[in-house]
Amino acid sequence: MENSPIIISFPIADRRTSFDFYTTGLGLSPLGEVADDGIPEPLQFQINDGVQLMLIPSGGFGWVVGNREVASSSQSETFISITADGESGVDDLIKKAQDAGATLVTAPAQQPWGYVGAFTDPDGHVWQVTAAAPPK
Repeated sequence: MENSPIIISFPIADRRTSFDFYTTGLGLSPLGEVADDGIPEPLQFQINDGVQLMLIPSGGFGWVVGNREVASSSQSETFISITADGESGVDDLIKKAQDAGATLVTAPAQQPWGYVGAFTDPDGHVWQVTAAAPPK
């Protein structure tokens, strides 16, 4: 299991909206073969060497996890944290995500744990962007 990638899965409302947001807003590269709609199926992105993001239409998401109800976009049980290069990297990524349709959750600011900001993707999933710690 050491070499197995971690795959984070989110329910989504619309494949095209999510594809456009994650490619344009976050600059992620999609994985897999392109389907008839021009979007890879399954819709996955490589976040880094060990983590992938899979986006599953809401109707199928609950089925995949044993017919569980999918949480509404206003509920968050988890959020994804990513690291940017310094404060300007946080500011830039938050702005780029907003330009692509993200909703600002918290404006970038200094917090006790570092310089951070957060946004939601078009389906309400929360992403926190943290500045890389300066070298010691």
